[in-house]
Amino acid sequence: MSSGDRTGKKTDRKAEADRRTAQRAQKEVSVFGTNYHLSPEELDSREVWWRVHYEQLKARGYLLRPRYSPEWVPSWTNTKKDWLECEDGKRLRFAQIIDATRISDGKFVTLKRINQAVHPYEVTIAQYFSSDTLASQAANHCVPIYEAFTLDDANDVVVIVMPLLRAYTDPQFDTIGEGVECVRQLFEGLHYIHKHHVAHRDCMNRNLMLDPSGLYPHSFHPMESSLNRDYSGHAKHFTRTQRPPKYYFIDFGISRRYAPSETVPKEVPIWGGDKEVPEFQGSNEPCNPFPTDVFYIGNALKKDFIQMKQGFEFMQPLVADMIQADPSKRPTMDDVVARFEGICRGLSGWKLRSRVVDKDEDVFERVTRTTSHWTRRIGFVARGVPAIPAPPS
Repeated sequence: MSSGDRTGKKTDRKAEADRRTAQRAQKEVSVFGTNYHLSPEELDSREVWWRVHYEQLKARGYLLRPRYSPEWVPSWTNTKKDWLECEDGKRLRFAQIIDATRISDGKFVTLKRINQAVHPYEVTIAQYFSSDTLASQAANHCVPIYEAFTLDDANDVVVIVMPLLRAYTDPQFDTIGEGVECVRQLFEGLHYIHKHHVAHRDCMNRNLMLDPSGLYPHSFHPMESSLNRDYSGHAKHFTRTQRPPKYYFIDFGISRRYAPSETVPKEVPIWGGDKEVPEFQGSNEPCNPFPTDVFYIGNALKKDFIQMKQGFEFMQPLVADMIQADPSKRPTMDDVVARFEGICRGLSGWKLRSRVVDKDEDVFERVTRTTSHWTRRIGFVARGVPAIPAPPS
């Protein structure tokens, strides 16, 4: 092969590599709203808005992490630290959501900016469920709204303040009873939402959360939830049996509230996070959003419990009915709650105290988790700890 041929092929390979890099960068922008090839010292497009409003938020009583201060100097500057090992090196996941510390009491909270021109009902519906009349009711599993306010220079934008929550499946479930209580609360919560004539319309798994304040007494880093806030090590936590959490529904951005007389409302489909809704496939016909909610929650449980874990086969018939293709054949949340109560009554204490086994865990994980599980289990039985651990009412 001549030197010219080798040079030509090398040029072609470089061109192909450059093309793939450009495609990857374009995909990152379309998926994440930013190009992750920025240097770690640079705030991306999702983060700049929060830095611009840092001082206004501070004046309102909310302190963002150092990364978003206008005076931020990266903690790895002029040190031998790798930025990956520093808590201020982690970018935001979502443009509209950030964590903060409430200055008045040091409580960790979540701030969400909502463009009311795009989501005109979100604040109203979220605040409705946080009203004095409803907030204290145990069946209410809608995320509490502590405060809502506008900023001086942000037209149509409202910032709502919520507790710092965590994905509902994290940390992992230890016992079947813990999973049963999680599902019970989620069914109770969606039933409550529907009883108040609200269709969530996006209650897929990313919008199901838990209150981690009891599980993680020293909290965790919001962007790297397995670590302490200062990145000093793994965030230690209790099991759900030791500190039973409450579960919440978040994100009412495409939710709707109806008059009590509107028993069968019709809405043009709006795609939420779950793209598998049967009635939305190839159709734009208005449909009742309440059976769609039933599909959403059923599909979340199918993916996160039945498909991912061993031991939850007893939920399969109910979940199968919830996700069937014909919306008119799905059970209402009244039916779902009643059927699940009956299912739970048929579960033995032995079953409820059994360990949740992830279908993809390896031998080492199985041995380690089984050993620690039985140590806890013996103690719980001896102390009479309930097999289905419920949070204080």
